Amino acid sequence: MAESDSPPERHASPFAAQSGRDSQLPFESFMNVVRDAPLISIDLIVMNSQGEALLGLRRNNPAAGFWFVPGGRVLKNETLDAAFGRLTLVELGCSLARASAQFHGVWEHFYDSNAGNKKGVGTHYVVLAYRVVIDEAELALPLAVQHQQYRWEHPVSISTRDDVHPHSRAYFH
Repeated sequence: MAESDSPPERHASPFAAQSGRDSQLPFESFMNVVRDAPLISIDLIVMNSQGEALLGLRRNNPAAGFWFVPGGRVLKNETLDAAFGRLTLVELGCSLARASAQFHGVWEHFYDSNAGNKKGVGTHYVVLAYRVVIDEAELALPLAVQHQQYRWEHPVSISTRDDVHPHSRAYFH
């Protein structure tokens, strides 16, 4: 088994490295940030032992209605390690350590839409992408705010499908 294919290291507490300051913004304040500044996020390129990638069908903007890799934004005063642990727990149902993932690069994602559906306000993300190989049995995929369903798909297929968002397709070219 290659080093990148080894089982992911578990993170004791996804919030252990987070600062004690409140990292949640009121929604209107968040929308001001979306209007005026880029957001930092982590995308999770989750692979199973068959070489398939996990995709979720997005419920909300930006990218509503598209299949997309799991992920989310880094919160104010949250370290990258804490964000990775929190996001894997929220998006996958199991907390992973960032050290267990393979860094896949820095990406920029630009959208014409935003989470608040405000006209004329686009969203700009600076994305840190990470690849992780996981046993499907360890996942507890939540059907909630972000995704209405999930599927596993081979990367070759992902790179050619119009229903997969171009930003997610780019990870598989």
